Amino acid sequence: MLEILIYGAVSSAIYALLAVGFTLIFGVARILNLAHGSFYALGAYAAYVFTSLLNFPLIIAAPLAVLLVAGFGVLMERFLVRPLRASQLAVLMITLAVSLAVEQALFITFGSEYRNVPSFVADKISIGGVDIGGQRLLALVMSVLVLLLLWLFIQRTRLGAAILAVSQDPEAAQYMGIPTNRIFSIVMAISAGTAAFAGVLVSPFLTVQPTMGLLPMVKAFAIVIVGGLGSIPGSIIASLILGYSETIVAYLISTSWTELVSLVAVVITLMIRPSGILGRRAAF
Repeated sequence: MLEILIYGAVSSAIYALLAVGFTLIFGVARILNLAHGSFYALGAYAAYVFTSLLNFPLIIAAPLAVLLVAGFGVLMERFLVRPLRASQLAVLMITLAVSLAVEQALFITFGSEYRNVPSFVADKISIGGVDIGGQRLLALVMSVLVLLLLWLFIQRTRLGAAILAVSQDPEAAQYMGIPTNRIFSIVMAISAGTAAFAGVLVSPFLTVQPTMGLLPMVKAFAIVIVGGLGSIPGSIIASLILGYSETIVAYLISTSWTELVSLVAVVITLMIRPSGILGRRAAF
């Protein structure tokens, strides 16, 4: 039971870190970013380049990777998404194109071989007789810390208040003097940065490969449907549900069945409560 609790918490925390960024950009800019999984993959590959090719210490490589991907997100929002924001279909298509382009670029640059990133904490830690990798525990702690800091940022700062205002009514916020386009860029940077940070955290214990962004994108999409589009608390609740459900299925049945959990959760949610657990109006 303790093993399920620990590993379920790690999975849930990583899922929440991915889903919150995806939810945030939808809640503020009203766009579904299909390139969100690419941010995750780019974060992992940036960590690999900085550590394995440039020999940077991981404690320096990690923030550099996050900043690099956040900058990529800002450029994508400014030059690709913003001109097409009036059409949701066009935004879906351009973000899908970015996702495919990033995947192919990673294939061309690094090949299809799996890459490894060194761990922050290489040793295993025993908790109640359960041995768990130190890097997994670090991923859990850092994910929770980032989510808490993000909540405090949105709720307690002037910039966070501006983000809240834009999420509620972009036009009214603009009339009040809030630069909505700048807010959209900042939110995209946060969204890309959190996804990249998730990629950096898992890269030491998961394989780094060009297609690694697809499954997290599916997970994030499933979580925001279950939790409710635009609802950060809903995404966190859904992350806990899916993370622990997958862990329980993996231990009691087989790991090959875990990928069905997200699909089943989405189907049940759409049948019972199509708006999700908390729904759109519960954003932030």
